[in-house]
Amino acid sequence: MAACVLPCQMDTEEKTTARERDQTDESLRAERENTDQTLADTQVAVDSDADEVVRRAREAADAVLEAAREKADDQLDRPNLPCEIAEERLIEDESLREERASADASLNRVRKEDAHALMRLLPLEREATDRHLLTERARSDDAIANRDDFLGMVCHDLRDLLGGIVMSSSLLSSRASESEEGKRAAAAGTQIQRYAARMNRLIGDLVDVVSIDAGKLSVTGEGGDPDALVAEAVAAFRDAASAKGLSLDADRASQPVAAQFDHDRMLQVLANLITNSIKFTPKGGAIRIQCEHARDELRFCVSDTGPGVPADMLEAVFERFWQVGKNDRRGLGLGLYISKCIVEAHGGRIWAESEPGRGSRFWFTLPMP
Repeated sequence: MAACVLPCQMDTEEKTTARERDQTDESLRAERENTDQTLADTQVAVDSDADEVVRRAREAADAVLEAAREKADDQLDRPNLPCEIAEERLIEDESLREERASADASLNRVRKEDAHALMRLLPLEREATDRHLLTERARSDDAIANRDDFLGMVCHDLRDLLGGIVMSSSLLSSRASESEEGKRAAAAGTQIQRYAARMNRLIGDLVDVVSIDAGKLSVTGEGGDPDALVAEAVAAFRDAASAKGLSLDADRASQPVAAQFDHDRMLQVLANLITNSIKFTPKGGAIRIQCEHARDELRFCVSDTGPGVPADMLEAVFERFWQVGKNDRRGLGLGLYISKCIVEAHGGRIWAESEPGRGSRFWFTLPMP
């Protein structure tokens, strides 16, 4: 069957970048709204405090004025104030009201001028922020492009060198004599090949992470047999499991089914899960792979008899660079993260189930066509 691009294939770098920028712009817009609201609330609070200060000052001034008038009246010792004094007080009160009205008008004018200046300042500040953001985006795009190009060249050169190392070690092993010294040389050559294979996988994982970050991890689906996929994965890792004293078996699906998936990528997922189980399952344990048809999806499960995963870490294990402990050196912690991205690129889902001391089960699904 001819290959076809899955509908759920990851978008290109430009679309992913645009989506991330839209999220950044939306976050910036929301932050600006929050800032404006906070500024408005602060201004209201400042104005309210200023009004309260003015009110208290006026009350204090009125109290002083009233006390002064009562003292003056007592000194006059008359039941009725002279008309001259009453008229003078009216004039003073009117003058005081005019002064207060003038002060209020001046205060309101200052407030309006400050608010107007602030409204003129905000667009200028935002324009400068936007220019700075665009500049930083351009620099970031250039840095990412340069990083990707550099990483591609380095990975290509490293893989060429690894290929030369593997060929040389294979040649030395094939030419080794049947003596004890020759057997040791052949064993060393085999060990070198295993180390080279591990290095090649690490390089591949780093390249995949960069592709995921750039939105370039695409999957191409074609019709395939899930049972054959599982059988291929078991055959590839049975020797590695046996070398550690583990059994590796598979359960076939109850009914033959076909599905659309990227064969190499899904084999990579199974390889990561099996490798993870081999890594953490102690000698004498067992690893089993099963595939079953459930409703409108295929379910794969890689189970082991290892120590298990604590409940609070069942989601964390799929994070990038996740490690069991700070001193764990059994990999970069990328396998499960890459597996999650590949499965989700197919439109599936992946999760872990475990009980400490009773092993782990890693499930992932593929949608049925």
